[in-house]
Amino acid sequence: MTGLLLGVDIGTASSKGVLVDPGGAVLARSVREHAVSTPRPGWFEHDAETVWWADFTEIVADLLRAAAGRPLAALGISGIGPCLLPATASGEPLRPAILYGVDTRASAEIASLNAELGASEILARGGSPLTSQAVGPKVRWLARHEPEVYARTKKLLMASSFLVHRLTGRYVLDHHSASQCTPLYDLVAGKWATDWAERVAPGLPLPELLWSTEIAGEVTPVAAALTGLPVGLPVTAGTIDAWAEAASVGVREPGDVMVMYGTTMFLIQVLSEPRPHPGLWGTRGVVPGSFTLAAGMATSGAVTDWLRKLVGASYAELVAEAALVSPGSRGLLMLPYFAGERTPLFDPDARGVLAGLTTTHGRAEIYRAALEGIAYGVRHNLEAMADAGGAAGRLVAVGGGTKGGLWTRIVSDVTGLAQQIPAETIGACLGDALLAAEAVGMDASRGNPIAATVTPDPGNSARYEEFYRHYRALYEVTAGTAHFLAAQQREAR
Repeated sequence: MTGLLLGVDIGTASSKGVLVDPGGAVLARSVREHAVSTPRPGWFEHDAETVWWADFTEIVADLLRAAAGRPLAALGISGIGPCLLPATASGEPLRPAILYGVDTRASAEIASLNAELGASEILARGGSPLTSQAVGPKVRWLARHEPEVYARTKKLLMASSFLVHRLTGRYVLDHHSASQCTPLYDLVAGKWATDWAERVAPGLPLPELLWSTEIAGEVTPVAAALTGLPVGLPVTAGTIDAWAEAASVGVREPGDVMVMYGTTMFLIQVLSEPRPHPGLWGTRGVVPGSFTLAAGMATSGAVTDWLRKLVGASYAELVAEAALVSPGSRGLLMLPYFAGERTPLFDPDARGVLAGLTTTHGRAEIYRAALEGIAYGVRHNLEAMADAGGAAGRLVAVGGGTKGGLWTRIVSDVTGLAQQIPAETIGACLGDALLAAEAVGMDASRGNPIAATVTPDPGNSARYEEFYRHYRALYEVTAGTAHFLAAQQREAR
């Protein structure tokens, strides 16, 4: 099969799309920025119509203009997740979508489900502990707090499956996204855990399960009229954005790890079998027979952006200055838990700490300490993956933080591991296009080769060893104070 490929990803703060040729080369790009709604503390939402659908249609219009009438082969879609968008039988949203782990409204439901089903049983069957990342507790929250909405809910949608449904009329969800609906999905069996699903989401019809490399359906005449896409264009089942991004850089073999440098740091390791760990998320992969361990820090680029704004400097200035500071930031150590921490601590009340500060330190040392603190967090997560039996093999770095070179060098020095940097780090939308190519029997993967490799400096790695030991100890000795201060912050709102 021949033809151009479309990939569209709905992100937290922006949506992106690409037009890709049969060889995998990116021909055109499109971006739309949008906002997250936070109606209450701990709530994070998107309006599916004004954000997901509006972004999608505008991006598709841009890419179709770039295609200039050339034939299309397939469309792949991904989006933020796991999310909860309750919808009617016809797929119309009933309320704004409740977003992934940043939305913490269902803490009481997490506690009640752990008590009801057993935390160890949930981990063993679902592959992940119950956290704010899981969809199941949010479904129960909806039933308890918005019963009138739940009573009308006939479809459980996410960003990708909402778009797939609107384009094709099919109510489907990919296995990976389903495996983040803990405790509704049985990781080992690879299907819905119908007994638990009926207890957590009584009466809610669950979607048909497909793989991300399967075609969910074709663009309908109605959808074609709304979008300009050709009738009959194949559309994949889609997936969650970070896993599409891993696909975009060829992270597919057991042992491969994607390290995503963004607003938050996210890691995905491919496995050949499930390896549940209480400090990580265990999921299905995007292709049959694959599993993954995932880890996510609550902040990374968010901290560096905060510092940049605080001192009134550009990233280029701060990187150049920090590069002149020796490893260890002249005796500074930062815990980058400025919004709590996700894996492997799962501590929403953790807080940022900057230890060792004197009047001789300036913005260069503080900025480098932030990069080093995030690198220590990456190492902590990689060690948790190794504890689960998933020793890291090949590391591939993606995201905006790979630019400039300093941050990736620090991570390699702290972890002692090399990182490959691909030619294209545009993100999940490229992975969507490549998964779409696979779904229709094309091979476009050769279009994103490795462009550079960052190797650790043995001398720097040795120096970071002791800093890392103190990084781990610093959390333990400051956690009580951080929790007290977090409570004070909540009361002060």
